[in-house]
Amino acid sequence: MTDTFNPYSDTLNMPFFIAEIGINHNGDMDLTKQLIDLAYDSGCQAVKFQKRDIDVVYTQEYLDSARQSPWGTTQRDQKQGLEFGEKEYNEIDRYCKEKGILWSASAWDINSQNFLKQYNLPFNKVASAMLTHLDLLEDIASEGKHTFISTGMSTFTDIDAAVKIFREANCPFTLFHCVSTYPCKDEDCNINLITSLKERYGCPVGYSGHEEGILPSLLAVSVGASALERHITLDRSMYGSDQSASIEREELTRLVSESRCVTNTMGTGQKEFLQHEIPVANKLRYFQGGKSVTAN
Repeated sequence: MTDTFNPYSDTLNMPFFIAEIGINHNGDMDLTKQLIDLAYDSGCQAVKFQKRDIDVVYTQEYLDSARQSPWGTTQRDQKQGLEFGEKEYNEIDRYCKEKGILWSASAWDINSQNFLKQYNLPFNKVASAMLTHLDLLEDIASEGKHTFISTGMSTFTDIDAAVKIFREANCPFTLFHCVSTYPCKDEDCNINLITSLKERYGCPVGYSGHEEGILPSLLAVSVGASALERHITLDRSMYGSDQSASIEREELTRLVSESRCVTNTMGTGQKEFLQHEIPVANKLRYFQGGKSVTAN
């Protein structure tokens, strides 16, 4: 399959911004639509969810273990309460198309990746937790769709193996620098790794952040992150393990706007004598006895 989606074709709206809804929808479609609205209103190009076959991803022992949640008293109750099926994804697909925003989901197993294929999604996503599941990576790469690959909890050896799979499949990809702590401390963000990843792999590199606030994400753009992914929420105090590592409306709006200002402000790195500097040079250098400057 030939990739027809290029996340970097709209140079005026860089970096490409994915709002990670993940499981912050808490199994509620009305909340899901509010989060999609939030992403769209803030200027994000895409929203992303997570898809699991819980009987494949988790052991029976784990699913039977105790966990208190709004859906019951076991891990199975909690995982099922957060898992959308075909009915819900059909509505997500319809609603996102109506709004004019892209959507995708990170599959945690091959069954889930096969489920998602029916929606002809514009891009795929590999979660950090799945980076070393090589069979799943091979299945995703075989689709030939642009894939965002998160690299939290990994070594260069792990990333080398994943990159090799996507390059052998001729599948375009972007690596996401990521630190898998929720929330991530600023001192652990290691934003300079973005440069190291670009140099080592020669591919686009973005940033998937879990920190409180937006400064590390803005710094990521300043060192060349081509895409950003952040978890979003209506309220960080809501139920859910990802809520505290998410950003709310005001922060999201600021981050999207300011990240694009950063891109424009950083410029090309080439020294230029701007046309609108000429009148200033003619004035200031004349009075200081220097040579005047003309437009020629």
